[in-house]
Amino acid sequence: MSIRIGILGYGNLGRGVECAIRQNPDMELAAVFTRRNPADVHILTETAAVCSVEEAPDWKDKIDVLILCGGSATDLPKQTPEYAKLFNVIDSFDTHARIPEHFAAVDAEARKSGKIGIISVGWDPGMFSLNRMYANAILPEGKDYTFWGKGVSQGHSDAIRRIEGVKDGKQYTIPVESALEAVRAGENPDLTTREKHTRECFVVLEEGADPAKVEREIKTMPNYFADYDTEVHFISEEELKKNHSGIPHGGFVLRSGVTGWEKENSHLIEYRLKLDSNPEFTSSVIVAYARAACRLACEGQTGCRTVFDIAPAYLSPKSGEELRASML
Repeated sequence: MSIRIGILGYGNLGRGVECAIRQNPDMELAAVFTRRNPADVHILTETAAVCSVEEAPDWKDKIDVLILCGGSATDLPKQTPEYAKLFNVIDSFDTHARIPEHFAAVDAEARKSGKIGIISVGWDPGMFSLNRMYANAILPEGKDYTFWGKGVSQGHSDAIRRIEGVKDGKQYTIPVESALEAVRAGENPDLTTREKHTRECFVVLEEGADPAKVEREIKTMPNYFADYDTEVHFISEEELKKNHSGIPHGGFVLRSGVTGWEKENSHLIEYRLKLDSNPEFTSSVIVAYARAACRLACEGQTGCRTVFDIAPAYLSPKSGEELRASML
């Protein structure tokens, strides 16, 4: 039996989810829910419905997992707990500082409704989180380093576009190369947030908007830009489309640690991602965890989970026997 998936929101992430479902033969897209006029939303899956978000409750018994594809700034803090009242849900909430409170809100509603919610799924938080955890468990005496980019951050770009006076915008996260090389060289530097990354913003203003005010709001935004050296460039809509239409990303997770009775041996764990499409890779991770959500729900489990709580075998369409024979 196919796992029936619903998508809430059909932007870059929603379209990526649709493509990822096509690559997983044990899944099918049942419906896309949109805040736009459904007649204006054209999806690729001919067998799936396109519905208004107001119709979502009518699909309560027709969907196994609802994937929420909104932004972390304002959408997901409200949507994920709300839809956990009706569906098993997954989101890609990526405001790291607010994950504990988001988890608590989703967990409360999912336990009341008897559903499963999996939050903060993607590559960071998500795959990078897992690699940080594994590395800490393996090398308990050591230091963690995470570098993002160079690439477009969807969450930060969305946060820019929410600012009054901004018509469109893209934000690039850029590692400080000297800091990355110092870690690889085993120097174990103590790095501040500002010393590890810079942020570069390309912004299209609405007519009449005050550029100084917009720049100030960007650079002082907590959890997004306030702790970084940030450059803001105001450009035309044409230039944005020509030079910044792609959504690449990637990054590195490293842990430098020591072993031995006298701590005489040094080790470096490094995990890297290089992505042509941030949303499509994120979507692929989310769809794998949708399989896990369905399996947990079938076992009768309820409440909220993160990637830390889910065994790897739950992500794969292969059986335990197949995994042991082919990948272990």
